[in-house]
Amino acid sequence: MSNKFYITTTLPYVNAEPHIGFALEIVQADAIARYYRQQGDEVFFNTGTDEHGLKIYRNALEQKKDPQKYCDEYAAKFDDLKKALNLSYDNFIRTTDKHHIKATQEFWQRCFDKGDIYKKNYKVKYCVGCELEKTESELKNDKCPIHPNLDLEIINEENYFFRYSNYRNKLLELYKNNPSFVIPSFRLNEITKFTEKNLEDFSISRLKEKMPWGVPVPNNDKHVMYVWFDALINYISCLGWPNNLEKFNEFWPGVQVAGKDNLRQQSSMWQAMLLSAGLPTSKQIFIHGFINAAGGQKISKSLGNNIDPFELVEKYGTDPVRYYLLRHINPVDDSEFDIKRFEELYNADLANGLGNLVARVSNLLEKNNIEVKIKKNSDKNLINNFNTKIQEYKFNEALEVLWQKLRECDEIITKKQPWKLKDKVEIKNILEPIAQNILNVAELLQPFMPEISEKIIKQFIEKQIKKSEILFPRI
Repeated sequence: MSNKFYITTTLPYVNAEPHIGFALEIVQADAIARYYRQQGDEVFFNTGTDEHGLKIYRNALEQKKDPQKYCDEYAAKFDDLKKALNLSYDNFIRTTDKHHIKATQEFWQRCFDKGDIYKKNYKVKYCVGCELEKTESELKNDKCPIHPNLDLEIINEENYFFRYSNYRNKLLELYKNNPSFVIPSFRLNEITKFTEKNLEDFSISRLKEKMPWGVPVPNNDKHVMYVWFDALINYISCLGWPNNLEKFNEFWPGVQVAGKDNLRQQSSMWQAMLLSAGLPTSKQIFIHGFINAAGGQKISKSLGNNIDPFELVEKYGTDPVRYYLLRHINPVDDSEFDIKRFEELYNADLANGLGNLVARVSNLLEKNNIEVKIKKNSDKNLINNFNTKIQEYKFNEALEVLWQKLRECDEIITKKQPWKLKDKVEIKNILEPIAQNILNVAELLQPFMPEISEKIIKQFIEKQIKKSEILFPRI
């Protein structure tokens, strides 16, 4: 019987085109999902779009569109990433889905019945960009540091609140008992320190007359749910909760992949909500960093340095983009994306590296009419080293394990120069182990570069290996 493995990205907000930061997140999640499928696990991989809230409502009004129609258009753009990035997700949830709305209302009711939802008047500074309340300590020059171009708004009204403060000790216990609950460890330390302070209850509704675009609050038609309370519940509504408990119990809890700006929502707020509803907390949360433009500048359309993942794929191909994001973008720290650097590494790692090695070896084998006896998964040490890295979400180090093996092969060919030899036995003795290494690398490369790895596997699994097309045309 196969193990069940569930992984989900966050749901990107449909207020802008898909950007390189979310492309990083979903490619990371896809590599993990493909890896566990390769191990024989039954995987459920979820992604989708977050479609409620003030930002969406205002954008729709500005474009003179019905909010649902506006969301439909943008959700389709995010779903287009599946083909562009060769993604293997099983489910694309939208927070405007009827089932999700019903699940959210059931979740609310459970928290309400627990006594964790109450009403009060409040006044707070609010960043529409983050859709979050901001305390003075979080501000820089009275601005949100993530959205410094937006003026903070003052919300002064009666809302429903969630008793976040009730869960301080349980959250600290969760973090203490699960040292790998948040990866990397410095993010766990960050959220632990945040939680050690007295948690403040947070607003979970908005007045419908001011902001009608949201999930209706049960038994009160004057309020809609706060977008974060609604959106987080997608992680279980996508599994059929509360109607399909069999599927829910099979796959939940799962792994969540999120950016560092989502640390509090994913690893603290959502966990407190689950505890309130009487449900198991998440299995693990992997937090990645941001992608900045060259020089550390924030990427934005207004600065003219936006990086469109669709344009990258169209120009360079899907697997090279996946490779760069997983190998040369740090999995957990902020990284810079420089197109000149991208092209340099494309040529060095792919065209002159993997692609050239495959071409040289296959050409020599065909030219000398040499048959080889090789098999899949023959290098247990390579497999173990690779598994250790990818299971810790060290995508860059997992790929370095493979490229180190490729470099060793290149060094052997350069040193022994089989193209100068006449004896077929001597040539075979040099090339056969290298062909074996290429096959071993291609097998492990599948979660990262599924299309290219499949081509190499088909080519090198044959007794008589023949030269193939150029895998990576030089730039």
